Amino acid sequence: MRDRTDTRAGSDLPVALLQDLARAGYYPEVVADCLRTALAGDPVHAHLVHPETTFDADEVRRHVTVLVTTPGRLVIAHADDHGPDETSGESYAVCSTESVALARVHSVVVSQVVARPAQHRPGSTPAEVSVTLGWGALQRLDLEPASCADPGCEADHGYTGSLTGDDLTVRIASAAEGADAVTAALDFARALSAVAGR
Repeated sequence: MRDRTDTRAGSDLPVALLQDLARAGYYPEVVADCLRTALAGDPVHAHLVHPETTFDADEVRRHVTVLVTTPGRLVIAHADDHGPDETSGESYAVCSTESVALARVHSVVVSQVVARPAQHRPGSTPAEVSVTLGWGALQRLDLEPASCADPGCEADHGYTGSLTGDDLTVRIASAAEGADAVTAALDFARALSAVAGR
């Protein structure tokens, strides 16, 4: 396993992170510069780079999400493609970053999809993994009319619902991104789980 914290001479980002950004192929220099700004010199302990391509009618849109942990923070970067519009005659990319104190990350949910579970062997890579992180920035409220057990009841029972924290979900499938990407997601989730909420 390569050292994910090693840095090249003259660079403040780990070699493995720079390689993963280059492999993602989505303006790696732009995303790296955005990360440098957000990291503000903090060392990188763990990272995950997740490129996504979506097809929207007659357009292909690219997006990359980068998750980085430092000694005290979770840094999230998103970069998106934008085509020419009424304000700009040329294509451009937007990279946004968010920095969250690790102590605020209260939830790291890892869902693994295992094909043929009866044949699963310890340590085998799952077919798919989803990592959902919660730190309280977003709350989703799902409401529905409340009802009672009486099928003939026409009374208004108000509403019932649930409040769910769902700040970020990254889904990685082996069939699309390869087994190494799934393993990288699990490694990142393990590293973040070990330090979140402390």
